[in-house]
Amino acid sequence: MPLHFELVTPERLVRSEDVHMVVVPGSEGEFGVMEGHAPYMATLKNGDVAIYRTAGAEPERIAVEGGFAEVSDRGLTVLAEKAETPA
Repeated sequence: MPLHFELVTPERLVRSEDVHMVVVPGSEGEFGVMEGHAPYMATLKNGDVAIYRTAGAEPERIAVEGGFAEVSDRGLTVLAEKAETPA
């Protein structure tokens, strides 16, 4: 089953999609989230969110600054102060 992932900034919804896995730059270290992950909340450090659309795929990276990530039964939501999508 896919993981529902949303990346949101104060200005806009940057991404909302079902993916295989997301690696998040947590302030306590990077952590990966897949479908079925236990509920979790973490603050973000500046870095890249790596989005794996399928198992074994090359990740798409989006630079984020500040904010937090929440894993719930609805999936993963990353609320970032800033997010820079690749050109």
